[in-house]
Amino acid sequence: MRGKILSLLSGQKMDVVPAFSGLIHVTVEGLEHEGLIWHEVHRNAQKMARAAASTFKLTGIPSATLPLDLCAPAEALGAELNFYEDGRMQFPQVRKVVYKSTKEIRGVENIGLEIGRLGVICEAIRLVKKDVGEDVVISGLIPGPYTLLLYLCNLPNMVVEMKNEPQAVLDALFRLSSFLAEIGKAYREAGADFITIHDMGGSAGFVGPSVYEKFVFPAERDLIERLPKPRVLSVCGRMDKALHWLPLTGAEAVSLDQLTALKSAREALKDTLLFGNIDPVATLYRGDEADITEAVIGAKEAGVDAVWPGCDLVPETTAKNLQAMLE
Repeated sequence: MRGKILSLLSGQKMDVVPAFSGLIHVTVEGLEHEGLIWHEVHRNAQKMARAAASTFKLTGIPSATLPLDLCAPAEALGAELNFYEDGRMQFPQVRKVVYKSTKEIRGVENIGLEIGRLGVICEAIRLVKKDVGEDVVISGLIPGPYTLLLYLCNLPNMVVEMKNEPQAVLDALFRLSSFLAEIGKAYREAGADFITIHDMGGSAGFVGPSVYEKFVFPAERDLIERLPKPRVLSVCGRMDKALHWLPLTGAEAVSLDQLTALKSAREALKDTLLFGNIDPVATLYRGDEADITEAVIGAKEAGVDAVWPGCDLVPETTAKNLQAMLE
């Protein structure tokens, strides 16, 4: 299946619709099977690699995604993270932002990639490649520029600047785009087969179509232009009013979640690959085999090129349910 997925990402038409993911898909079952503790896997290359490969080993899903959170670029730029060492199954989150104003974001495009956890993540990618790289496709995961800006900057001040000083915000977004592109290139050099840009904070459903058009879209397009192919853009939330912008980003594929109508997306994306959009909570986590089968059939009938969870998995999702998605 790895070869077929790579062919799909390179633009070849497929006789099957594969099921995999380029988003975070690590499970509690997989971690327990490997004897891993969740908060420890984010800062140790060996543990991160074992965690990323665990879902394939448990379920057969032909993919692995690294890193296992979206906050490593923000951390590299000085953000303080909460790794939830109290045992909660929470993804690492930014505890404190770095900048009061978008105008303070300068020179980030020239920062080396040896800072923070970026080197650890690259080593983890190399380890996964060595371990299961003949069987799975590896996604290198980065946030979109707008999502990264949300992690870094005081939000009320950012909103004011978007209204009064839009060029300053755009300048910051393009600087972050350049920084993220270097991270994406490093992930590819380490062994990732493609890059997934997870701009979950930049959905038109969250920020509105006009903000998406003015701020999010230009930065997404700039980042994608800088990254080596293939590139998957993942956008959560209801994108119906901004679908026409997605094929213009230049991504080879777009992943959407359950809030966007797939039939409309298929029409708007034209030749761009469409991935999605199985609800990770209501269907994959809380649903049963019949629910999952129905959702997968519906996605295929709507014209997806690959079946993906609509967003990152709930870690408590069962191996049985993931296997139902594959079948």
